[in-house]
Amino acid sequence: MPPSTTPAWLLPAYIREAVAAGATAPEAQIAEAGARLLRRWESPARHFHDTRHLVELLTRVDELQQETRLPHCVRLAAWYHGAVFASDSESAYAERGGEDEDASAEYARMELRDLGLPDAKIDAVTQMVQGLARHDTAPTSMDAAVLSDADLAILAADPQRYKAYLHDVREEYADIPDEHFMRSRRAIVGKLLARNRLYTSPLGASWESQARQNLGAECVRLDKAIAAMSTSDGAS
Repeated sequence: MPPSTTPAWLLPAYIREAVAAGATAPEAQIAEAGARLLRRWESPARHFHDTRHLVELLTRVDELQQETRLPHCVRLAAWYHGAVFASDSESAYAERGGEDEDASAEYARMELRDLGLPDAKIDAVTQMVQGLARHDTAPTSMDAAVLSDADLAILAADPQRYKAYLHDVREEYADIPDEHFMRSRRAIVGKLLARNRLYTSPLGASWESQARQNLGAECVRLDKAIAAMSTSDGAS
């Protein structure tokens, strides 16, 4: 989703959530904060972690909303979870998928404090953002479980969307050589498949089967591609 097609409703949605979570700053100041955040999501370097991902994440949070205690904070955490992103190294992808949750949480804390949100709400947002670094199988709250499940919902996408997701992720890391990228991706997929469960909220659990099908099929493709590459290297 390139910047020119960023939905017009996104910025008003940010303002609405910030106000609902307790922001006391003038609306113009809240809008400026939202616009700054949107510019981060609209960076040309982002091919998957862009405004399309943000929209999909917010949509998934809406689907799971009935399980949340602080829905406005969950949505703000969705907005801020990818505020700081880098795709300039293999380690960035292998370790965090490019998102720096700690730095994003700190950015959220500074911005939301300036907007006048209560400390308790700021803490809730930043803790959820930081929790995404681990995608805990035992999240600290149902709000954290909903955010984690919404963030992983792309794994349960229909096959065509999943294929597009894989393409976009590869584009974000185009500077990483194919073999290095595939081995890093294979490690990530293996860790996901090794989990007892990918989704921890009751409603999110319905995505488990499709996600494992997608990951399993990707795992087979990666193993074949890595084996073929190794055979080619040996022959040369």
